[in-house]
Amino acid sequence: DAVGSGDLCIRCHSPVGWLEGRSTPTDGSALVGDDFEGVQCHFCHKLVDPQSTEPIDLAYMSNLTNVPTQSGNGSFVVDSEDIRRGPYDNVQANHDTHYSPFHSESKLCATCHDTSNPVFTLAPDGTYQPNSLGAASPTFETYEMFPVERTFSEWKMSAYNTPAGIPSTVFGGNKANVSSCQDCHMKDVTGKGCDKNFAPIRNDLPLHDMTGGNTFIPLLIKQQFGTEVDGDAIDAGIIRARGMLTNAATMTVNAMQEQDGYEVYVEIINETGHKLPSGYPEGRRMWINLRAYDIDDNLIYESGAYNAVTADLNTDGAKIYEAKLGMSEAVAAAANANGNPIYSAGESFHFALNNVRIKDNRIPPRGFTNANFEAVQAEPVGYSYPDGAYSDVTEYSVPTETERINVRLLYQTVSKEYIEFLRDANTTDDKGQVMYDLWAANGKSTPEVMNEEDFFTGTLSTSSVEPVEELIKVYPNPANEAVTINLNLNQLSDVSIELYSMTGAKVETVYKGDVAQGSRNINWQAGHLAAGTYIMKFNFERQSVSKLIIIR
Repeated sequence: DAVGSGDLCIRCHSPVGWLEGRSTPTDGSALVGDDFEGVQCHFCHKLVDPQSTEPIDLAYMSNLTNVPTQSGNGSFVVDSEDIRRGPYDNVQANHDTHYSPFHSESKLCATCHDTSNPVFTLAPDGTYQPNSLGAASPTFETYEMFPVERTFSEWKMSAYNTPAGIPSTVFGGNKANVSSCQDCHMKDVTGKGCDKNFAPIRNDLPLHDMTGGNTFIPLLIKQQFGTEVDGDAIDAGIIRARGMLTNAATMTVNAMQEQDGYEVYVEIINETGHKLPSGYPEGRRMWINLRAYDIDDNLIYESGAYNAVTADLNTDGAKIYEAKLGMSEAVAAAANANGNPIYSAGESFHFALNNVRIKDNRIPPRGFTNANFEAVQAEPVGYSYPDGAYSDVTEYSVPTETERINVRLLYQTVSKEYIEFLRDANTTDDKGQVMYDLWAANGKSTPEVMNEEDFFTGTLSTSSVEPVEELIKVYPNPANEAVTINLNLNQLSDVSIELYSMTGAKVETVYKGDVAQGSRNINWQAGHLAAGTYIMKFNFERQSVSKLIIIR
């Protein structure tokens, strides 16, 4: 697509090879030996904060040219001396060390997890226009170039980026609250940092886990490189990645009976400090698979069906959380100017040429605001979330015969469409076919089950005489503070209204007492509740009705 564009990849995926001049040719053919280790120990522990005010760092950077002004886009400063930097100022070691607060800060992770395409520059009208042919980015400022991934910026604009952070029982290890990238991806454990007798036992030792949600590519590495890699270590990494996926989201399922079936509400809550899913967008996706079964366990409805044999996802009506990039008409025309018209405007996997954000409905983290995310080029596209949202509710209608509803939240590292693109678009060698064959031989990126819940409709009871909408109205919904509950009853009734969390725990009694025949409003204050989705259960003398209410 673009000569030399592979350099953008190598500088983060094999930084030592890049530093030592083996990123050219940019197809990776010059990489050798340890370059294939990727991000090595010494690389990270020799990183220097580009904005450091430490005398030792300032002295080192004073001898350099083109020192980055920010952390991001694969721009980094690495000490050429063998001085290991890290988060402790009280270490004993057989090599030179230097205390570096940078190694406990999320902006270290921004180095390679906040990336832009420098070929495109943000124009006043909000579009991204190509620079003059052969010209560098005018500024190389992250938010003035086309956004490829914004994981760090998503965190920066979240509630996790606060001194207190967010309470967590699944991330952070010994920490009760998590704040930085390291808190979740290098959780605090108790132990020694090395195998020396003099090494102290620490309770804030960062476990060098660093896994995300990729359980598939490690399988390909095992097959492709065989005895060159440690298969047991790779398998252990896959298990840890599955743990991250399981803890990344909370799912709640609720249903209400209607005259013509059931309305099912599935809420996905983002438990991470960035979008869910986050990172490089091409091929990654998360979706809801909902299946309804009758009393004989026959499948009578499905949304988000996936065929494991063909690796096809039925996208019709499915809720798929993903980001899609593409090309503008002008860029497609320019790319076709070489006489080989293979490019077209719109959705595209041609990463180096993409300059349009087409879709982004990924779930934001706690603390999200539209203004802040727009400022870092990470606002939703083709979808909307209100300020403060960190969850998403999807509604389904299933048949009256439904007895059991099974809901799964699935994540896939690479889609079939992306793999076929890599195979078909590569005309320089056989690497695309090699990738396709590895994909086919290793489960075709089998979707990982992040969450799974069953809901049985037999637990519901509602009136068959009057439609629910005629009986009860709750507004506004979503609500912030004051809520009005309107009951329109055909007789004097003893009524209790109870509020439950989506996990079924009772939160409070909203109202209890007699309600006269006719229309009556009950005023309720919800401002003391945490934001989220709740079940409001109305108990009458011979029936009960449940409705969902969202508190912002």
